[in-house]
Amino acid sequence: MKSVDIVLALAVALVWGLAFVFTRFALDTLSPPLLMALRFAIAALFVLVLPRPAIGWPLMTAIAATWFVSQFLFQFIGIAMGVPTGIAAVVVQSQVLFTVALAIPVLGERPNGQQLAAMAAASAGLCLIAASTGGTFDLGALALLALSPISFAIGNLLLRRVSVTDRGALVAWLSLIPPLPGLVIALAWQGPAAMLTALAETGTLGWLSVLYLALVATLFGYAAWGRLMQAYPAATLAPFPLLVPVIGALASWLILGERFQPVQIAGMVLVLVGLAILLMPAARLTR
Repeated sequence: MKSVDIVLALAVALVWGLAFVFTRFALDTLSPPLLMALRFAIAALFVLVLPRPAIGWPLMTAIAATWFVSQFLFQFIGIAMGVPTGIAAVVVQSQVLFTVALAIPVLGERPNGQQLAAMAAASAGLCLIAASTGGTFDLGALALLALSPISFAIGNLLLRRVSVTDRGALVAWLSLIPPLPGLVIALAWQGPAAMLTALAETGTLGWLSVLYLALVATLFGYAAWGRLMQAYPAATLAPFPLLVPVIGALASWLILGERFQPVQIAGMVLVLVGLAILLMPAARLTR
């Protein structure tokens, strides 16, 4: 890889890892659906200057509904219900494993031994994390959070049907879809009066967090990663996604002061081991 692209890949991992901390800041005043609506409403403004991808609205809606709406709604709900952001960062990144698992019934792909070992390690890690619930968060919160990587994985499979070179434009146009359902859910979640109060009480840090999620994590992150995916084989880029949960966990510890139980640390390590096994260059899908 070129030095500039290595720096870009590291920047994307850093941006996405820190996004979990900024999510925690924003959720101090904003409800999960309202935060989701605001994040993508801001990102969608860029459709004014970016061309529409050559994708039909039904497919675009399906991708946005899974990749953006349900992924981030459940992610935000899980964090709002008390799941530590460090654990959330690791659980959400398990979307790589769910993508492989869902490809078996959906696409008829058969996992090889390496992928089975990866899924076994990560599943054991998720079970350890689930066994540690009952302190700051419960199993219900973790279960809702787990719907985030599953939604992410479904979106990944839908994206395989898309051949778009300008990923920045794709992300911007996909962002048109989440604000409306997010606003409707927010109104049902808290009512109009409470929603307006939450917006009024959101301070500088909260709004900066929303802008970070919309402009940096969404537009820059996805567009930059899409450019790298076009320029390099997946095996070359494989190590960089592993940094996202590591950065997320470290940032939650350093910035938010989160502390993890030994069993939670063991579970997080097992998930990372599973991701590492899966992303090793030898991994291939067979039919």
